[in-house]
Amino acid sequence: MTGGLGHLVLAVAVFLGSHSLTNRPGFRRRAEAVLGGSRGFTIAYSILSLLLLAWMIAAYVAAPMVLLWGQEPWMRWVPPLVMPAVCVLAVAGLSTPNPFSIGPGAHGYDPARPGILRLTRHPILWAAGLWATAHMVPNGDVGALILFAPLLLLAVLGPMMLDRKRRCVLGFEEWSRLADFARDPVAGVREMGWKRLLNGVLLYAALLYLHEPVIGASPWP
Repeated sequence: MTGGLGHLVLAVAVFLGSHSLTNRPGFRRRAEAVLGGSRGFTIAYSILSLLLLAWMIAAYVAAPMVLLWGQEPWMRWVPPLVMPAVCVLAVAGLSTPNPFSIGPGAHGYDPARPGILRLTRHPILWAAGLWATAHMVPNGDVGALILFAPLLLLAVLGPMMLDRKRRCVLGFEEWSRLADFARDPVAGVREMGWKRLLNGVLLYAALLYLHEPVIGASPWP
């Protein structure tokens, strides 16, 4: 299976399955007890996600090329223009207390200063969806579709599923209290803080630097 499309399907399935498992409240409580709290869980979760992401990318690089659509010159501009937003959303989502979605958990959450949650309650899912969409545009092969389409589907359906589940767990009144903040992008960026913005930019720079040696393709148009 190594090097084939089946290997890629397996890698994607394990990645998505791991995220479904770690988002279950019962599993998360047990994992936090073993890992020393929400911070330990977040660190372990992030490391696992990076390792599984690396596996998916390696499986995609090794998969055979079966072309579905050709690449136009303008398509190569989409990833480098979209990825700065992806990196900021990912960094902010992984470091902002969030009772609504995938992330470090609710500990320390302040509805008066929700930060990136003023833009979206699901910043990590948005980051995944934008990343998948931006990379599907210039990569019109079956392997890319296997890799990116499930992530895009998760980013589209995940927020609705998580909102419904968290409302049931928290109760409508508590949900309403926690979610009682204005959707204000300017205030959200200000509350997010310059450190998260800087770390997002640094992540973007690192991805640009590593893209060609790791993936084998230049990120530049």
